[in-house]
Amino acid sequence: MTDTAIAKYLNERIPRYTSYPTAPHFSKAVGPESYRGWLRDLRDSDRLSLYLHVPFCTTLCWYCGCNTSVTRHRAPIERYVDSLKQEIVRVADLAGSRRVAHIHWGGGTPTITGPDLFRSVMDLLRDRFEVEPDAEIAVEIDPRRLDGAMAAALATSGVTRTSLGVQSFDPAVQKAVARVQSLAVTRRCVELLRGAGIQAINLDLLYGLPHETVESCLATVQAALTLNPARFSVFGYAHVPSMMKHQRVIDDTALPDADTRLRQEQAIGDALVRAGYMRIGLDHYARPADSLAQARLDGTLRRNFQGYTDDPAAALIGFGASSIGLSRYGYVQNITDLKGWREQIDAGQLATARGLALTPDDGLRGEIIERLMCDLRVDIPAVLRRRGFAPTYLDAELAALGPLADDGLARIERGIITVPEAMRTLVRRVASVFDAYLDPAAGRHAVAV
Repeated sequence: MTDTAIAKYLNERIPRYTSYPTAPHFSKAVGPESYRGWLRDLRDSDRLSLYLHVPFCTTLCWYCGCNTSVTRHRAPIERYVDSLKQEIVRVADLAGSRRVAHIHWGGGTPTITGPDLFRSVMDLLRDRFEVEPDAEIAVEIDPRRLDGAMAAALATSGVTRTSLGVQSFDPAVQKAVARVQSLAVTRRCVELLRGAGIQAINLDLLYGLPHETVESCLATVQAALTLNPARFSVFGYAHVPSMMKHQRVIDDTALPDADTRLRQEQAIGDALVRAGYMRIGLDHYARPADSLAQARLDGTLRRNFQGYTDDPAAALIGFGASSIGLSRYGYVQNITDLKGWREQIDAGQLATARGLALTPDDGLRGEIIERLMCDLRVDIPAVLRRRGFAPTYLDAELAALGPLADDGLARIERGIITVPEAMRTLVRRVASVFDAYLDPAAGRHAVAV
């Protein structure tokens, strides 16, 4: 029954639920004035998480779904960092010098800034915010672009964790997506980081890439395990050439079908569990001693735009083009266009382009979806009671879960929903029942597996 039930839902397009409501539902109804007020109204007790987006790479990987552009010149990067600093100062003036529990650099390739610019931004963050001594400071890294000087700069800037893009070690797959990166190159990057004192290293893998097979996925895992990372993230490639034009270069006929994608995902997960990693939610794996695994065990696991996290902050502030922030009032997103973002910042303004003000209903559904995504379990009556909703408020959704329960995707006992371990792969489908915004016909989301 399990394989048949999973096959039934494989090709449905479901959000990844790194937020609720999801980003496609943001609108211009929330702009700079809203954000300015939200920043000023942060509670004194609110700890912050900071996200910095650096939208540059030296080459473009064809599978990429990120907001980035290619440059091999220093001038655009230097101009961008200058504007980024202006934005940090402006936001800090509004928010105040608050405690920061987590900093994440994403991209693009954040290390493209180089040692001096990277250190200067970190110094500014510490000057304008109260970065806690044990704050996690994480940076996404392209192993092909890291040298010893940059590794040293990361360490002296207080970086505690790095995420290395691997995707696949299969040469045929790498060639098909314009990401040629050997195990030796990746190992050198790991050695540079550990030699500089950064021990917590995550590896990112992708399944569903062109020419990828179950066997090549397993070979990639075995090679990656020799690097002894603390965590793995394992994502399915989202082929959306209508939205990401560069993906049109990828040969559609070389992509694995839904059944093969499922077998790839299962094979990778099983291999990591056999190697001693704990499954974390839908798509992460961590060593049992890692803080992410501990958060999973004690019920404090969270999910945000960087995936699963143990970040305890009450609010997220985004800096840079396209970055997204979150407070108890709602979501804000900066202008995606690099030129437009920079012009707004250089003009002395906030660069908020759109967002969404959260309603009590959004908060309720968002909590339910997050707990399902993190714990594979949620106590609906308890959440309704805590948030002040009537016991019958979600009766229609619970009824809609009936067919999924019949197919084995969920168990419902006295309003407590549990996704069986064997159906973990389809937890997004269960969570989607509580998504009041979802339009299955829109086709903008990734397939369920």
